[in-house]
Order: sequence, then C-alpha cells, then structure tokens
Amino acid sequence: MLKKIKRKLTTPLQEIIADSRSLGIILILCTVLSLFIENSFVGGWYDAIWKYEFHFPAFVQLPHTVIHWINDGLMAVFFFLVGMEIKRELLVGELNDSKKAILPVFAALGGMIVPAVIFSLFNRGNEYNHGWGIPMATDIAFSLGIASLLGSRVPVSLKIFLTALAIIDDLGAIAVIALFYGGAIKWAMIFGALLVTGLITWASKKNIGFPVRLCLAVILWYLVFNSGLHATVAGVIFAFTIPMKELVNLEHKLHVPVNFLIIPVFALANTAIVLPGNIVESLNNPLNFGILAGLVVGKPLGILLFSYLLVQLKWGSLPENVTWSQIAGIGLLAGIGFTMSIFIATLAFLDPYAQDIAKISVLLASLLSVILGSLTILLFSKKLTTEV
Repeated sequence: MLKKIKRKLTTPLQEIIADSRSLGIILILCTVLSLFIENSFVGGWYDAIWKYEFHFPAFVQLPHTVIHWINDGLMAVFFFLVGMEIKRELLVGELNDSKKAILPVFAALGGMIVPAVIFSLFNRGNEYNHGWGIPMATDIAFSLGIASLLGSRVPVSLKIFLTALAIIDDLGAIAVIALFYGGAIKWAMIFGALLVTGLITWASKKNIGFPVRLCLAVILWYLVFNSGLHATVAGVIFAFTIPMKELVNLEHKLHVPVNFLIIPVFALANTAIVLPGNIVESLNNPLNFGILAGLVVGKPLGILLFSYLLVQLKWGSLPENVTWSQIAGIGLLAGIGFTMSIFIATLAFLDPYAQDIAKISVLLASLLSVILGSLTILLFSKKLTTEV
C-alpha cells in the first residue's frame, strides 16, 4: 500500500522532470514570484537574503554574499553541465559532422554578431557600451522549453537545429565571459589553474576516481575565481577533462539539480528587481533599446541572414522538412536570452541601477521573443500527424 502511494506521488514528479517544457514554466513562475515579493511590503527582507554577507578572513578571498555564491559558485556547476553537453555534441552529437554542423554554427555566429553590433550602435560611446555581450546570449533550456510547448508544430529536425545553435551560442557566451567580463588578470593564479587542469587531465587518463578529480576541480575553481577570469569558466574547463565514458552518466545525474534547483534559484536571486515607479521613463534609454533590438530583432535577423548566405553559397542546406519561415520562428525563440543574458548583465555593470534596467530589458525582450516566435511558428508551420 505504501509503495502504491509512493508511486502515485513520485510518478507525476518524474514526468515533470522528464518534460523539457516544465523548466520554461518554472522559470516564468520564479521570475513572477521574485518580482512580486521584491516589490511587496517584504521586499526589503527578501532583498536582504540575497545580499547577506559572509565575513571570511581577507586572505581567504571567497565570494562574500549569497548572490555572489550563486553567480560564481552554483553557476559554475551549471557551466560544468553546459561544457559536458558541448563536448558530447562535438564528439558524437550533431556537431561532430561538419556537414550537419555548419548551418547551426553559422546561424549561431550570426545570432551573436548582429545583436552585438545593433546594441553597440545604440550605445556607441556612452556608459552602457560595455553591455554589448548581453543580447548575444540564448537561454538553451528556456528556448527549447517553449519549442516543446509548441508540440508537433516544431519538427524534430528543427528542434535539433535549435539545440545545436544554442549550444554553439553557449560556447560563444563562455568565450565572451572569459575574455571580456573578468577582472585584472593575475598570472600566478592562471599558471596555478593551468597546472591543476593538467593534473585533472592526467588523473582522468589514469582512471583516478571522480571524487579525487572533483576535489581538484574545487581548487581549480578557487584559482580561476581569483585569477581575473570569471569563476564559471572553471566549470567548462573541468567538463572538457571528463572522459567520454563518464559524460552521459554525469549529465544524467546533474540534469535535475541544475535545471530544477540551480537555475530556478539563479532566477529568483537575479530577478529580485525593484521596479521603478516611472518604469516607462526609466526604460527610455539606449541600454534598454539596445537589448530589446539586439535580442528581438538582431537574433532572428542574424540567424536568418547567415543561414541564407550559407545556403545560397551551397555550403549548407536547410534541415529536412524545414522552411525559411520556421527558421525565422526559431530565430525569434533564440532571442530568449533570460538566464545567460541576465548573467552577463550582472558582469557587465557594477552600477545596480544599470543592472536592474538591463535585467528588466532582458525580461521584456524574452517575453516578446516568446510571443513573436510562437506566433510565427504557429502561423507558418503545419501540424504534424505525430508529435515528437
């Protein structure tokens, strides 16, 4: 009897976890909840949770607030999962075949370059110009979640194209974070990180147990955190040292805690935004316009433009049973920056006001991308007889 009750309770939970659509819904709920609480009478208490300070000795040099531990610590685990997904796709997935990979690679490049250029045109020479990386990002989980919600209107080949595109986009975002959104480089820490990376790689080849390598990875994280590069880069470095035989098992184990704990906590912490009373006036600035135009217009334009150019040059071809209108719809969904764009916004600006405006702009752009992308796909895609 107890087993039967337990089965009834756990089965729906397992179904929710297995459904990629649920993450998009959870992120929306977390964002709405966080905004509501932050702007309610308990907003000060809620804000204080994320800004609570830990008082470590100065020589320890660790993140000093809850939100810094989330963005520097927990997000390193998120990037570890992303890194493993990238490595697997490069070795045995959609990106290991140059013929299959070339279209999403070019589409992703267009989807990064054009938004960055558009943002820079809006913010040339002003105090916001350092935020050019914000509209380059695509939230892979959220965009795929919305694509899944559209059901049989999105064929498998189109979902594969979006997945490959988003993975390349993530790789680009990681490079941008590493190269442009760190601090002053401390070469002694970089050298130490390289030594530890070599040690982890050697340990992987010698089949030394994962717990030992994980301990070394924590040391790697600490060195990268203090090196001037962003700490999350350590997660990607560690991911690329994981042997192929361990990748699938580790991805499987991390999928649930990352997507259904770490990312929602990140959303709760980073969307705790006090909405200004004069929100329309506050958003009437080039930072907002650059992010909106970059994500909502630049993303689909870059993806379409670079894809069309590649097909016209006969270097690549559209996925099977996919039309240009569907590529446009997927391009619009790729404008859902959310997690990655908000994350880059926290790195781009030290000023809390600029951070909040950037985050609000990302939320608005993501909402517009969901609506416009969904409508485009629903209007221009035929419903398949069987949903995949």
